[in-house]
Amino acid sequence: MTGFILFGTGLLSNVWVSLQPIVSRAPYIEDIKGDKNNMNIIITSLFVQDQNKALEFYTETLGFVKKEDVPAGEFRWITLVSPDDQGGTELLLEPNQHPAAKDYQSKIYADGIPATMFGVPNVQKEYERLMKKGVKFTKEPTEMGEVTLAVFDDTCGNLIQIVQK
Repeated sequence: MTGFILFGTGLLSNVWVSLQPIVSRAPYIEDIKGDKNNMNIIITSLFVQDQNKALEFYTETLGFVKKEDVPAGEFRWITLVSPDDQGGTELLLEPNQHPAAKDYQSKIYADGIPATMFGVPNVQKEYERLMKKGVKFTKEPTEMGEVTLAVFDDTCGNLIQIVQK
C-alpha cells in the first residue's frame, strides 16, 4: 500500500500541487474493483529560504541537474532531477515566503526532522565527498538495521537525510 500526504505548494500552489510519499513499497494501488491506479509521483517540493542559494547548493554541491527554471510571479519554478534519471521525479525548490511554510520549515528544522531524503549507493562515501565540499552534517553515517543514514544541513533552512538500503 502506498500512502500520500497532499501539500499545497505555498506560493506556487496555482502552478502545481505535489505529492510526497509516506511509504512507497507497492508498485501500484488497486481500487475496490481491482483496477490499477497509475498515479505517479512526478514532482515533490522542498521549501527553501532563497531559491538562488538553493539552486547553487543542490546543483554544484549535491550534483543534481536543473530541469526547469521559469518565472512564476515574483519567484521561479525551479525543478531539479537526478543526473542518472533526468526523466524521473523532479524536486521543486519552493520559496518559503508564506508564513505557514516558514513556520513549518523552522519547526521541523529545530526538532531535527529531515525535510526529505535522498537515496545514495554508499552513505559513507557520500558523507566523505560532501564533507570535503564543506557540508555540515548533524548526524554522521549511522547503521539502523538494514539501512545506513546520515543527515546534513542544506544551508537553505532544511535538514536532508541520505539513505543507503
